[in-house]
Amino acid sequence: MTGVVLLTGAAGLIGSALRTRMARPGRTLRLLDTAPLGGAAAGEEIVQASVTDAAALADACAGADAVVHLAGHSGEAPYEDIVAVNVGGTRTVFEGARQHGVTRIVLASSNHAVGFVRRGDGPLPADVPFAPDTWYGWSKTVGESMGQLYHHRFGMDVVALRIGTCRETPPDVRSLSTWLSLDDAARLVEASLSAPSPGFRQVWGVSANTRNWWSLSEGEAIGYHPADDAEAYADRVTGEPTDLVGGPFTTMPLGER
Repeated sequence: MTGVVLLTGAAGLIGSALRTRMARPGRTLRLLDTAPLGGAAAGEEIVQASVTDAAALADACAGADAVVHLAGHSGEAPYEDIVAVNVGGTRTVFEGARQHGVTRIVLASSNHAVGFVRRGDGPLPADVPFAPDTWYGWSKTVGESMGQLYHHRFGMDVVALRIGTCRETPPDVRSLSTWLSLDDAARLVEASLSAPSPGFRQVWGVSANTRNWWSLSEGEAIGYHPADDAEAYADRVTGEPTDLVGGPFTTMPLGER
């Protein structure tokens, strides 16, 4: 996809990785965050704003062809903070997009939306029903439901990415199954932007890991072909595997950072 792509949460780990990996001739990356983003490179626009600011989000969506929505708390936090930023901020993104006729949203959901789902005998499908493990995971179920609402009511194409452990390298044994490399994250977002008429769909954000037990077929259906495998780091990590999608999130205290 060329044109203008609004990237919220552009100063975060994934946003920073996408900023460099998504640069394309004919594309403008409109980068939005409350954190400093530095100077704009060629093909970039900088917007210093919060996703909780509805007017600023509406302005940022003007003239955009698509939105990649990453902004929000990326882990557990007090309920009030989760509601204000992850839920309220996601609504302002969808509303800003609707007001300006943006028809493609790539939504950063999370494996923690289904954290209490247990490993089965075969690959776990990407549309497995909600089973959140934290307020953070619950907020991602709200975001996905919002995506369904805006798809059915307003015809938006919404691809909800149930992102696994997205880091530069896998941090522990669990992530040998759940890792999403930064390069594969960019491949996944590009596929989500370019897939013709995806409607609403859920896709696992995971690399081609040897120990993966999440389905890759939904990603392949939109043109996502991961290239990285966490197994290359197996001799560098410690910890225990898990039969629950959410791993340690399923036992952490609610509302604690």
